[in-house]
Amino acid sequence: MSVAKKQRKLRKIFGGAMELRPEKGRMHLVGEAKSWDDAVQAGLICAKKGSDIHVVSDVTVKGLEIPPMRVPELRDNALEGLRPDVMIIGAGVTGCAIARELSRLKLNVLLTDKEYDVATHASSRNDGMVHPGIDILPGLLKKKLNTRGNRMYTRLCRELNVPFDRCGQYLCFRQKSVLPLLYLTKPYWLLSGAGSTEVLTKKALKKRETDVSDEAACALYFKSAGSVCPYGLTVALAENAVENGVRLSLDTAVLNMAVEKGEIRSVNTNRGTVYPGLVINAAGVFAEDVAKMAQDRFFSIHPRRGTNAILDKKARRHIVSIYSLMGTQSKSAHTKGGGVVGTVDGNVLVGPDAVETPEKENFATDAESILKTFEKQRHAAPWLTQGDIITYFTGIRAATYEEDFIVEKGRAVRNIIHAAGIQSPGLTAAPAVGEMVAGMVRDYFPKAEKNPSFDPNRKPIVRMAELSFEERAKYIEQNPDYGEIVCRCEEISRGEIIDALRRPVPCSTVDGVKRRCRPGMGRCQGGFCSPLVVKIISETLGIPESEVRKGSEGSRLLMGEKGAHK
Repeated sequence: MSVAKKQRKLRKIFGGAMELRPEKGRMHLVGEAKSWDDAVQAGLICAKKGSDIHVVSDVTVKGLEIPPMRVPELRDNALEGLRPDVMIIGAGVTGCAIARELSRLKLNVLLTDKEYDVATHASSRNDGMVHPGIDILPGLLKKKLNTRGNRMYTRLCRELNVPFDRCGQYLCFRQKSVLPLLYLTKPYWLLSGAGSTEVLTKKALKKRETDVSDEAACALYFKSAGSVCPYGLTVALAENAVENGVRLSLDTAVLNMAVEKGEIRSVNTNRGTVYPGLVINAAGVFAEDVAKMAQDRFFSIHPRRGTNAILDKKARRHIVSIYSLMGTQSKSAHTKGGGVVGTVDGNVLVGPDAVETPEKENFATDAESILKTFEKQRHAAPWLTQGDIITYFTGIRAATYEEDFIVEKGRAVRNIIHAAGIQSPGLTAAPAVGEMVAGMVRDYFPKAEKNPSFDPNRKPIVRMAELSFEERAKYIEQNPDYGEIVCRCEEISRGEIIDALRRPVPCSTVDGVKRRCRPGMGRCQGGFCSPLVVKIISETLGIPESEVRKGSEGSRLLMGEKGAHK
């Protein structure tokens, strides 16, 4: 569609409220919309899927005030004057995958994140599915990176000692009449990168997934799909990167940059001014903000909320792998519609939905999202009941209007690389994104040598619940803390919690411990074990219990020591 046609469509739908202005290397959308949905719709009208000419939207919404980015209260000079070769902004799964790849080289790498831990935004708020890429248009960068990333997972998770289940995915159909057509699609899926497939009749499907809906008349089975713990993988990537020489600085927000003659000279943070040779923008929903500070803004991010529910482990008896039913997913051009996922930790995950939002850090969950998600997924899984829900969460995806990843060098600035717009299937693609960015970094530092001491292998926290009685006895004999169960739901010992607090990536919060070894992940959601976890953190780190936080700043669990206010 030409610019003139897009202008006419904008005028037809929104009157003269918005205007599209072609500029060098981008399409600039300006004006005022009546609602956020109108602003997003206008951007999508102006964009071409997969195009490298991006829509940059400066549309405002009448009466809407978008909250500014939350910045840590911490102020110090821990990074003042630091001159790393590479500074990575964002320690989600993409930033951590990049950091690990760069630790293969003899470079001084600084990985930063404004949060108290790695993987606190989208990287811990997704379904953990490793996608085969069946719903991504050929030709898109995210198709290429999803295919490559998927193939890297078996080796990556083995090296990092992260649980990974290549369980496959069933895409079910209501009409038996499509069965012959499904056989004809098999070569396409193989050539398109989705991998080997099987066609199953209803009888064959029922043998594998006995509790799948009777509405499913047949199915396609994609063997390359899998399930991983998304925050577990991100933590493992970060730990391995740190073990191989990367410096991690948390509670570190980028506030502004000094740019001269097309080059970033310095990056100002709440922890001091940094002078990096090269900046990598892996800031998720804030990638556009970073690009703007770097004077290299050629794309826009429109945040998209997605809500998931996690079911009790007893629900896992109903599902072996991953499945969904075509025609009941509320599928659109911008969402896969969700599904039912058997997680690597033995739970069941249901969701997500997709809702456009102007707020980049509003993780609130509403009942309507859960109700709608359950309503549509019951067509595939009639056994779903809200009584099995033990928790739910909302994540926010960093979508561009072109609905594709951006992994490229700066256009107006020489020393920046953008890894932006990494929404779903960003988890699957992350290893490939890391590999691709590392290639660009090698081009920037052609004399960089290999790190001779790089070790791709990571030693995990021991999981006592997964050991035999004989193996447990040996650990307990060496360290009695492994014999003291703190979390009854997940069978987590005191020893495992102490191990989590002593890992290469700093961990000092209840949620941080929870992400590393799962106390509080069970049916009671920490109702019994949280006080004990607080006590262990206090004793191990030598801080008062009143200073132990659940997670981010302002989330202290106790008002003070007992009797202190008498």
